[in-house]
Amino acid sequence: MSTQVSQLPALTDLNAVSNENVKEFLEKGHTLVKNILSPEEIAAYRPVIVDAAGRYNTERRKMEDRDTYGKAFLQIMNLWRSDEAVKKFVLAKRLAKIAADLMGVENVRIYHDQALFKEPGGGPTPWHQDQYYWPIDTINTITMWMPLVDIDVDMGMLTFASGSFTKGAIFDFEISDESESAFENYVKKEQFPISRAKTMKAGDATFHRGFTIHNAPGNNSDKMREVMTIIYIADGACVSSPKNQWQKNDLEKWLMGKPLGELIDSELNPKIL
Repeated sequence: MSTQVSQLPALTDLNAVSNENVKEFLEKGHTLVKNILSPEEIAAYRPVIVDAAGRYNTERRKMEDRDTYGKAFLQIMNLWRSDEAVKKFVLAKRLAKIAADLMGVENVRIYHDQALFKEPGGGPTPWHQDQYYWPIDTINTITMWMPLVDIDVDMGMLTFASGSFTKGAIFDFEISDESESAFENYVKKEQFPISRAKTMKAGDATFHRGFTIHNAPGNNSDKMREVMTIIYIADGACVSSPKNQWQKNDLEKWLMGKPLGELIDSELNPKIL
């Protein structure tokens, strides 16, 4: 890509999120914030994110040769460390301010980013909780999920079990057929309301807590569902003792092996505001 980083929109304005969004997030553990990026801004950032995701994607298997997780999406992580244009997006103050306001904290740090591209014909993303993977001592964690193209339910819309974050960690399952079955039964038993937007515009975004149970249907369209995500944690969070092998891996990969109990403040976890 020939796009100059200096030509990309700054995204430095700190407009407060609405009281309605804050209220919904506090009650349900998720909310949809519309028009975060203008059509012109998303048009500027989409090509650089798509290009970077394409360059750093390592999935080469045919769809039929992948397991359930592999069929769910192409997952390319921490692009901000590899691409200066994507870095400008991931470290944008506008996005971080929304995350901080929703959680009611003064500042946030990056945990990591993920491009989640669900291919045409891509399978469903099983029910899961993000924070199952994270050795972090706070519930003040949040994931921003922003489509880079207009999407509808046929493309794999993120779906939430509203209020489920209040139960904390539920199962010791990674994202899998096993997690889908166990959480499906649990969500029905607890009678959590199911919430899914019918459509989202490019530049809209959902925000959900780390313990909010969520999934996404498969992509039944003929278009790639291009989504960029950023995981934020409240500034001041510390490293907790890993509870599974995935958290041990995350401790080394995303927290640079910081000692237990120490502040999460490595160079991989910059403070944004």
